[in-house]
Parts: sequence; structure tokens; C-alpha cells
Amino acid sequence: MALEEQYVPQEIEQEAQAYWFENQSFKALDDDAREKFYCLSMFPYPSGKLHMGHVRNYTIGDVISRYQQMLGKNVLQPMGWDAFGMPAENAAIKHGVPPAKWTYENIDYMRGQLKRLGFGYDWSRELATCHPEYYRWEQWLFTRLFQKGLVYKKTSSVNWCPHDQTVLANEQVIEGRCWRCDTQVERQEIPQWFMKITAYADELLSDLDKLEGWPEQVRTMQRNWIGKSFGVELEFEVNGAPLPVYTTRPDTLMGVTYVAVAPEHPLARKAAENRPELAAFIEECVSAGTSEAVIEAQEKRGMDTGLTAIHPLTGGEVPVYAANFVLMSYGHGAVMAVPAHDQRDYEFAHKYGIPLKQVIAPLDAHATPIDLGKEAFTAKGVLVNSGEFDGLEFDAALEAIAAKLEGMGKGRKTTNFRLRDWGISRQRYWGAPIPIINCPSCGSLPVPDDQLPVRLPEEVVIPPEGGSPLKQMPEFYECSCPQCGGAAQRETDTFDTFMESSWYFARYASRFADGAMTDANAHSWVPVNQYIGGIEHAILHLLYARFFHKLMRDEGLVSGDEPFTNLLTQGMVVAETFYRLDEQGKKAYFGPADVTVERDDKSKVIGATLKADGQPVQVGNIEKMSKSKGNGVDPQEMIDRYGADTVRTFTMFAAPPTQNLEWSDSGLEGAHRFLKRVWNFAQTNAEAIRQVNMEITEGDERPFDWSEVHADQLAVRGQIHEVLAQALHDFDKYQFNTVVAACMKIMNLLPTIPGHEQITEGNHAEANWVRDGLQTEGMGILLRLLGPIAPHISHHLWGELGYGLDILTAPWPVVDESALVKSEIELVVQVNGKVRGKVKVAADASKEACEAAALADENVQRFIEGVTVRKVIVVPGRLVNVVAN
Repeated sequence: MALEEQYVPQEIEQEAQAYWFENQSFKALDDDAREKFYCLSMFPYPSGKLHMGHVRNYTIGDVISRYQQMLGKNVLQPMGWDAFGMPAENAAIKHGVPPAKWTYENIDYMRGQLKRLGFGYDWSRELATCHPEYYRWEQWLFTRLFQKGLVYKKTSSVNWCPHDQTVLANEQVIEGRCWRCDTQVERQEIPQWFMKITAYADELLSDLDKLEGWPEQVRTMQRNWIGKSFGVELEFEVNGAPLPVYTTRPDTLMGVTYVAVAPEHPLARKAAENRPELAAFIEECVSAGTSEAVIEAQEKRGMDTGLTAIHPLTGGEVPVYAANFVLMSYGHGAVMAVPAHDQRDYEFAHKYGIPLKQVIAPLDAHATPIDLGKEAFTAKGVLVNSGEFDGLEFDAALEAIAAKLEGMGKGRKTTNFRLRDWGISRQRYWGAPIPIINCPSCGSLPVPDDQLPVRLPEEVVIPPEGGSPLKQMPEFYECSCPQCGGAAQRETDTFDTFMESSWYFARYASRFADGAMTDANAHSWVPVNQYIGGIEHAILHLLYARFFHKLMRDEGLVSGDEPFTNLLTQGMVVAETFYRLDEQGKKAYFGPADVTVERDDKSKVIGATLKADGQPVQVGNIEKMSKSKGNGVDPQEMIDRYGADTVRTFTMFAAPPTQNLEWSDSGLEGAHRFLKRVWNFAQTNAEAIRQVNMEITEGDERPFDWSEVHADQLAVRGQIHEVLAQALHDFDKYQFNTVVAACMKIMNLLPTIPGHEQITEGNHAEANWVRDGLQTEGMGILLRLLGPIAPHISHHLWGELGYGLDILTAPWPVVDESALVKSEIELVVQVNGKVRGKVKVAADASKEACEAAALADENVQRFIEGVTVRKVIVVPGRLVNVVAN
């Protein structure tokens, strides 16, 4: 059958996908004897449509999975949906439909998009976190953790998003704003459920050293977030009661000139009862941003509470200030302030006229004297003005001061963590219900196993004002106490959606376990061999998932200490932006399809005009694709125009996986042209390649004695195998951009293999047969290298050219080392260090032969004519340098 003349990607892609579906090509087998490989990309929120970031992320994962499958491994690559969350509620309010309906429709559409891209997922394991059969096990685990004391409820100062009307974890506050909607965050006192992630702080920190397959940047971010420190916990005294503080600089204790407490600290609240101005200041601070980044950046403000604190060693009095830079949720909500040796304390003291006391001097007695009139001296040094501790350096001072405090019953050495327990309550509807029953007599009790799951009602339309309708649904919250049988109420808060994404990797592995959270397959598949996702999840999802894995391990649900052996954090997809300033000076952005762009000869944008009116627009920065910037590209439109393989090939070729990918229409068109070249070469040479493959298949192969093949043909074969060697190395390192470049190099080499027209001596028919054989070998190598990246065209041509039925089961190409042995090499010839020519010599040529060839070169002779050759230096295999004057 003749290969179609034209490359029509839509047709061949549909055929390939039908083949994979019918043959269950990507179904992972739990009991297969082959080596297992679990490849997982972070699952998407079903927002409605895929964006280019999704396409790139999932293409990387699919290339890795297909590569591992072609290496002969039993690969698990599942897909599902992180389906709970605020966007569904907001969209449902906007359109007047239940969030469930909106979510399930989006899942159906996005599933179709993923299939259209040809991703090799095991769809039999698909899950959605909003399904009761999924979140019931999350609820079940929560009840076990409740019984172990690893979850608890308390009233606390929390991050409150007034737009979304829900609580945010500290990790979800970015520069004082909600990570989801960018609204300024406030602080409120609300009863909340917490998980004791701090109970695992030491292990979470120490186990980072095991994660050698993770980017160091991610590990550093987690180390800093966990924030282990060593110091002293000590007590000042206020009104006869202890005021505990923690410090990592006990060596500066004798320099304390004030104590600062959080605005909502009980001492500040009490002091404000009869001081309206202090009460107003406290309320202003409470409603302000709560993240450390905002607190560090904002103006340091405070107010004297009128209280004084007694110094634990000197017995002297220092004032107590309520200060906006102290967080109630960190430590004890109080800090000792040493303005001479802490820059923040210094700025605050200068603002409010608080004195400074130097107690640390430089270690180097000859150093320039410190100038406290300019800034604080924050380095560690030697103690001065500290009584019995004078002359001690930091370590000795820590030990001596800690011992003194401990002897007085006023302090002790301790270890502290920046990490705080994970607040998991959310005051919204579209989430997994927290499985707790609140009884007025018995308190808070876990829902019994036989009443799980606590199902979230799905046929619910949320009122325009938002909030959780569960609080107005007695049919949901009214129940009986499992202990006393009396009237009780269900918890109406729902889980933070990061709960669902913290264990989904284990459920994929145990997808068919109906009666348990996981089964034995979770122990054999987990940890995930390769995890793929954005670095923005470094201290949210990735930290929570590590914590959850350890919780599940301790319940016997999974094995090992960590969920993900290797982590790849892919770069963003970025694109040019175009805008005009409106009357208010705000930027109004235009999409790339709406502007005409002028570029220089290096493709750099030098101007742009709006198509609608022909007038100029401003060229902005290259930024992450987003709706707000108008620089997004619809993947579906690109797939419809060029085919999935073109989109996949471009996203892999344009940049290494870990770097940002700059979108380029011309780059996409270039990828399409390359695939058309592959198709056209296959179409032109199909008959010859089929003939070679047929004779090989029928066992009637005319073996090639490469030693008898013409040198020009061997030279091209050697180049192909050189490219193959580099491509195999790059595949192993996941450098897919250079793999695509290797495919392009092979494609350039295939038409250059000489036949009888170029080789005049010898048997013409034999020369053509060798050419056809080399083209068949080369095309087979090319298609297998291209297979994980552009799987549809590779699958189609593999079958049509007679290589076999399924390229996925073909042996992975190997380098023929004999092909790399060159009979002839090329040497660069320099005269006095400057390149003047190139000569070819036998690979085993002697030093004398190399010298003679270099000196005989016509161009080299021009530069040595009339001068004396003083020396000839031969660098074997590389160059000849002629020294002459």
C-alpha cells in the first residue's frame, strides 16, 4: 500500500490514538515481572480548558513515560483531577449552576483535550478528588489521626480572605495577599482544625538530604520554611506573670532595652481596655496583612502599652510595646528587642526614642569601631557591658547565659521551628466535609467508619453573596452523637483542597482497592520514580505531600519515607506582551493575534501596531502566559491547525524542560516543517525501505559487511551513530530539546547517503542496496528517537514502512561502536596559531604523515612560502600547528 503523499496529521493522529485505545497500550500491570517505572505529572484543576503550561508539563511527562516504556519497563502514568476548590464555587455563582455540574462538564472537555494530544495515560486509573469514593479515605485517615492526637481544633488568629470568605494557611499568603484571588488578607480569630505537621518537622527537614533527585532550590526553600534554629527560651516578668520569649541571640540579652508583643497578645489587649488609642492601633494591625514578607516590608509601627517587663538577669525594667512586626502565631507572640544589634529593632527604637545599649564588639580588636549612629552592629563578636559575661564569644556566651537562666528557673536551651501546624479548615462549600460530629455533651467526635463517607450534597446552587450553604442545610448538619445518641451537628467546614492533592499518587497505585485507602500495589509502585510540576509548589503541595506520606507510612498504608524520588520542575511558558495605557494610566493588553509585529533580522520585536486601527501599541515584557496579560495561546487552536505532534515537538525543542519556554509562532511552524520533511522522505523512499524490512523480516536479509562498504557510505553511517550516541545520552538526562535537534541532524544526513550515482566504481546494484539499507537503519533510528516526542507520526510510519506493528514494543536503538571507528579523520591546520586549512588523513596516520599532509595543503603553502618552518606541532586527532618565520 502506498504511503499517503501528503502529511495530514489529524488523520494519522486519530488512527494512532484508536490503536492505542484498542490495544490498551498504556495500561500499567500491577503483577508484571518487568521493572516498574511510575511517572506522574501534577494533576490539573478542571478549570475548563488546557493552557500552554498544561501542554508543556504533560508533554514532558509523556515523553519520559514513553521513553521508559520503550526501554522495556512496566510504566504507570495516570491522570486525574484536583477537582475541589474556590474557582468552581465562583464560576458556579456567576453562572447560577451547582459547582459539581460545572466541574464534571469541565473534566469531560479537558479529558478530550488530553486524549487529543496523544498522552499515554492509563485512563482506567482516572480519579477526581470530588468523588466520594476518593475523599472517603481521606476522611477515614483523618479520624485515625484524630484518635492519635495528630489533629486538633483551637481558636486562633488566622489569615482570612474577605473575597473568598475562607481561611488561608501561612503558605497560601503571598506578599500579604491571597494566593488564589490576590485580595489583601486580614487576620481574624476563628475556631480551626489543625494537623500537627510540627510533630514531623525534624524528619521533614532531615529527610531532605535523601532527596538527591530534587532540585537544590526546592530543598533549600523547604529547609528555610521549616526553619530549624537553636537558641534559648527565657522569661521576662510583667505584672508578676512570666512573659516567655525565644531568641537565637542570647549573647545580646544584656542589651535589651524594650520588649515587643504582637498587637493581639493578651497583654496588649488588656492594656488597651482603658486606652482607646491603643485599642484602635491593635484593630488596625489585626486587619492588616499577616505574611512575613509583608511584615518585613511594611513600616515598623508600635505603641507603648504602659507596661514594663523585668529583665530576667539584671532585674531592670524595660518598656513593653505592641508592635506590628511581631506575629502572635510565631513563638510566644513576644520578642526581646536589642536595637544596638538588630536592624529592625534599631529602626523601631530610633522612631520611638528608645535607648540603645552596645553589648557586642567586633572580634578583631583592630577593626574599625562600630558606629551605632548609622546602623546596628549585627555580627557575632565578643561580649562587652555584660557584667560577668564580658569577654565571651558567641558559643561560650550562649552556654553560660543559658546555664545562668536555667539555674534561676528563668530559661533553658531549646530548639525552635519556623514551621507551624497546618490549618486545614475552610469555610466554603465545595470541598470534602471534615468528618467530625460536635455534641454539646460529648464534644467533638470522629464520624464512625460505617458512616463514611460524609457526602457533600452536590445539587446545590450557591447564593450570589457566597459563603457555605452547608450551614443552612439541616439535612446535612443535623445528626446524632455516636457516643451518647443525643442531638448533635456535623462539622460544616471543609478540608483545605491541598489535603486531596497530598495523597493522590498513592491512590492511583491502589485505584482498584474498594475496601481500603491503599493496598499492596501502593507499596510496590510508590515512591513515584519521576514527579513533574512547577516550582511554585515547593512549600505548598510538595511539603504537604511529604508530610502526608509519612502519616500514611506510619499507618502502614505506604512504604518508604518519601513519596517522590526524582522531581523535575519545568519552566514557564512565556510570551511577548502588547498594551496601551488607558485614561487612568492602567495597561490594557492585546493578544498576539490582535497586533501586527515588526521584527529585525534577529527576530527581535522593534514595533507593533493594533490590527483594528493600525495605530502603535507598546511592546511590554516577555511574561508568563496569562489571561490578564492577553498573551496566551489556545492549545486547541494550534492542535487543530498543525496537529498534536507539531505542538509536542515545538514545546520539547524550544527549551530544555527546566527552563522557561518562549512562545514563537515561527518556531511552531518550523517544527511542522520538520515533521513534513520526515513524512516526505518516508513517502519518497517507502518502497525501498519496505523491501529491506521485508527481507529482514522473512529471514532473507542480505547481511551488510560494513568493512566492504564504500568509505563515503560508511562516513554517513558513522555520523548517524555519532548523533545517536549523543541523543541516547540526552534522553537519559531528559534534555529533550537536544534530542529533537539530533533527530533533525539525522534527517539532514539520510538524503546524503550515496548510491550508484555518486559511487562510480564497483557494483551499482550493490551500492544502491547498501544505500537503501543505510536509509532503512537511519530512518528506524530516527523514528524511535522521535517516538516519545511525536508519537503519532512515528507510530504511523513505523508500521507503514514495514518495521513492525507497534513502535512502543520495538527494541530501543543502540550505537554500533564499530560505526564510530573512523578510517579517515580531519585535522585543522594552523600557521602561527591561526587556522589556514583542513586536511584529511588516515585515522591511524603517523605524526610524520600528518606533518606532510599539512605542509602539502595548497592554502597552508601560501602562508609558509618564503619563510622558514621552525617547528611542526601535531595534536593527535585534532590539529597541526606550523610555526614559521
